[in-house]
Amino acid sequence: MGTNSFYCITNIFVPLIKELDFNLTWFAILVAVNLQTAWLSPPVALSAYFLKGVVPEWELKDIYLGMMQFMGIQLLGLILIITFPQIALWLPSVMYP
Repeated sequence: MGTNSFYCITNIFVPLIKELDFNLTWFAILVAVNLQTAWLSPPVALSAYFLKGVVPEWELKDIYLGMMQFMGIQLLGLILIITFPQIALWLPSVMYP
C-alpha cells in the first residue's frame, strides 16, 4: 500500500514541487513521514490490525487509544518538518555536502 501511494504522489506532485522550487529531499521526507503517520491513524491503521493479530485478547479500541500518543508525536514532528525544513535537511546536508 505504501509503495503504490508513494509512486502516485511523486508522479503527480514532483513536477509541481520542482516548479515551486521546493527542496526535493524535504518533499521526500515529508511524504515518508505522512505515510508513516497513515500506518497509525484510523481507519487504515494497519499497525493496529497487526497488533490485534498478535494479541487477539486486546480490544481494538484499547489499541487505538494506546497509539494516540504516538500519533500526537508524529503530528508534532510533521508540523515541525513543515515549519522548519532545516530540521529534516540537516542530516542529508552533513552526509552529502
